[in-house]
Amino acid sequence: QVQLVESGGGLVQPGGSLRLSCAASGFSFSLYDMHWYRQAPGKEREAVASIVWRGGSTNYADSVKGRFTISRDNAKQTVYLQMNSLKPDDTAVYYCKAGNMYWGQGTQVTVSS
Repeated sequence: QVQLVESGGGLVQPGGSLRLSCAASGFSFSLYDMHWYRQAPGKEREAVASIVWRGGSTNYADSVKGRFTISRDNAKQTVYLQMNSLKPDDTAVYYCKAGNMYWGQGTQVTVSS
């Protein structure tokens, strides 16, 4: 049974940091590109960051470049999203995705003073 379980969300003040985790099981994690998406209220889901399975190269949305870092630990079957210098506009539900196949249930990130 495929599972992607996100954790690490919460309430943080502007300028703060959070690290999201996505624990995977039930498929060959090391062979999948992994992605983080987010969806803010009233907006479409958007891609935030991705990391390829071979070589580990990464891509980021312009809105998060220089502030967010995606990484993966294949031994732990986990992908991470380190989020620094958070802004109110980063408030959203954050989802991880494996390849074009599997989605997690999401974790809420709220940036507010």
